Amino acid sequence: MSPAEKVDPLIADQLQAALLSAVIGREIIVLEQTGSTNDAILQVAFSQGAPVSSLPAVASAKEGPPSLVDEGLVLFAEHQTAGRGQRGNRWESTVGKGLWFSILLRPNIQLIDSGRLTIWAIQAVSDVIRIEFGLDPAIKLPNDVQLSGRKVAGVLVEMRAQHKAPHLAVVGIGINVNQFRGDFPAELQERAISLAMALGRQVHRQNFAVALLRNLDVTYREKFLKAVGAVNSSPAPTTTRDKRAAKFRMA
Repeated sequence: MSPAEKVDPLIADQLQAALLSAVIGREIIVLEQTGSTNDAILQVAFSQGAPVSSLPAVASAKEGPPSLVDEGLVLFAEHQTAGRGQRGNRWESTVGKGLWFSILLRPNIQLIDSGRLTIWAIQAVSDVIRIEFGLDPAIKLPNDVQLSGRKVAGVLVEMRAQHKAPHLAVVGIGINVNQFRGDFPAELQERAISLAMALGRQVHRQNFAVALLRNLDVTYREKFLKAVGAVNSSPAPTTTRDKRAAKFRMA
């Protein structure tokens, strides 16, 4: 049994079943390990339906338009070996102790406006931490969320231009959830914090992920889909897996 399986594993079926009629979360993939979730979700988008295990190492907009992967695909990884943050900084992602995920979007904005997505995502992360745990997070621009002056979460938005179609956006989010101080490299121990460290207890990652995705979905619809038209704002089609709705409460 891997470390990720021993510690509160993320289960894609249960996550997706809790997000009925959502845009964000209409399809969810959980990988045991990947280099970067931003890279992995682009590989899915450009793979024309190939299984994740057979995806190419690098995906580029020059390879042609994305396959019919729905907007709102979410890809989690229990561990990233090459997670990255702003300005190419490395993001430390301890196995099974955080939420490391990316969202595939087509928000009908110009490339120059990608900062709107960053602000939306960090505000959503901050709001959910405040609502679910009673903590007092602070946003540190351009892309961080802090607790007590230490980084608890970060966002990395990357966009790809599309010809005669809404540009493709990937919103990568990393949140320190259940790490202890010793899980961080020595050079980060004074600058990083986890929710568990702030709360003095462990957090149920699956339940937290559901609360966060629900908030991201509602606020994304409000900020980016409201004026696009009824076809884009209609509920996502349900599947057999969608019908197995589960109720979650925060740990």
